[in-house]
Amino acid sequence: MTAQRTNPIRVLVAKPGLDGHDRGAKVIARALRDAGMEVIYTGIRQTPRMVVQAAAQEDVSVLGLSILSGAHMELLPEIMRLLGEQSMDDVLVVLGGIVPEEDREALSRMGVAAVFGPGTSTNDIIEYINTYASD
Repeated sequence: MTAQRTNPIRVLVAKPGLDGHDRGAKVIARALRDAGMEVIYTGIRQTPRMVVQAAAQEDVSVLGLSILSGAHMELLPEIMRLLGEQSMDDVLVVLGGIVPEEDREALSRMGVAAVFGPGTSTNDIIEYINTYASD
């Protein structure tokens, strides 16, 4: 028997970079909220520093990033470095967006726990976060 969580999972959903398309991020944020998670959505055009500062201020367990612009290999190294500087290595980092298969291994080595591409079921994302997010 698994232990029940005493507090809801806190998730920050962020759109780093110049990508202004946030419909998917909003759909995910709502689905996570409807699944009982506390969700903070930062909005579009966030810098890596703004994302990590918000994650630290909100004391989140999960950082969900949405990047459709193709800039994931430029943005994620900086975000992961800043998380490390803040001793936030225990934050589960997940990425949604258009990510070529050849970039996924490098992202994993950086510390990105999962990459969810277009068409991923919100139920699959919720199940993943419920399984792997720390209390």
